[in-house]
Amino acid sequence: MQPRNMSMSGVVDLAAVKAAQEAKAKAEQARAEAARQGGGGAVSPADLVIDVDEAGFEREVLQRSTEVPVVIDFWAEWCQPCKQLSPVLERLATEYNGRFLLAKIDVDANQMLMQQFGVQGIPAVFAVVAGQALPLFQGVAPEQQVRETLDQLVQVAEQRFGLTGLTVDADAEPGGAQAAPEPPAGPHDALLEAAVRALDAGDLGGAIQAYKNVLSEDPGNTEAELGLAQAELLKRVQGMDPQQVRKDAADKPDDVPAQILAADLDLVGGHVEDAFGRLIETVQRTAGEDRNAARLRLLELFEVVGAEDPRVAAARRALARALF
Repeated sequence: MQPRNMSMSGVVDLAAVKAAQEAKAKAEQARAEAARQGGGGAVSPADLVIDVDEAGFEREVLQRSTEVPVVIDFWAEWCQPCKQLSPVLERLATEYNGRFLLAKIDVDANQMLMQQFGVQGIPAVFAVVAGQALPLFQGVAPEQQVRETLDQLVQVAEQRFGLTGLTVDADAEPGGAQAAPEPPAGPHDALLEAAVRALDAGDLGGAIQAYKNVLSEDPGNTEAELGLAQAELLKRVQGMDPQQVRKDAADKPDDVPAQILAADLDLVGGHVEDAFGRLIETVQRTAGEDRNAARLRLLELFEVVGAEDPRVAAARRALARALF
């Protein structure tokens, strides 16, 4: 059930490049189609909160996440904290007026989805944007914190993926929203697709070259920049002996190259905070060229994760404190 462009860790997603481009194109196409039809494609307020099961997950969550951020509320009837949080999320879904879609998943009836997302306790709230999963928070959070999290989510969805949300019409019939038509191919789709195919085949050199080809024609292409950073990271860790790398890092805390290798390995394994923390600590206790090497690698890892990720923002602040 889990598609290749859905990253349960929310970290290194090898098909995020293509997903972002497809999401932007579909969003633009949907807006154009709605304008052509004089506002067609609007959804009812009742459509902003939906119940989702395993059978409908791909259609209702993954596919819809190319049009609008989908917030997932994992809950159960017996869960008292869920009964505090769920009404808040449902009310905010209406208040945000189409900027996100709320999908409610009963964990008792959908154990497979619970396991795939790595849910340890409920309530647990995740988001899926352009097929990419991102953990938001677990447990009952204050409404102000929930709002801040949702604000950040919709901002990332709009800025990075071009998803401005759904058009809501109070007079629309519930269940009447239509899927957006397939968009025309973009100018660099073939090159980006070649890069994704190369990654799937394990040809990291070919993927790196394909992304560089895009950037040579379009230096500001964010999808290619992200893909290149990811492919270069994977090439660096290719052939590593993980046990030896971690042993060297543990035995030699002042060995900067050893810490850099371990940080790369941490990130590929989905341990984002560990990777960032390792390099920030290295920056704190080194100077000169060693400090600069650790700092530059940390900046490269920021590119892999993405500037919008809150873990990157927190690590940037910690790096600034370490440097100054």
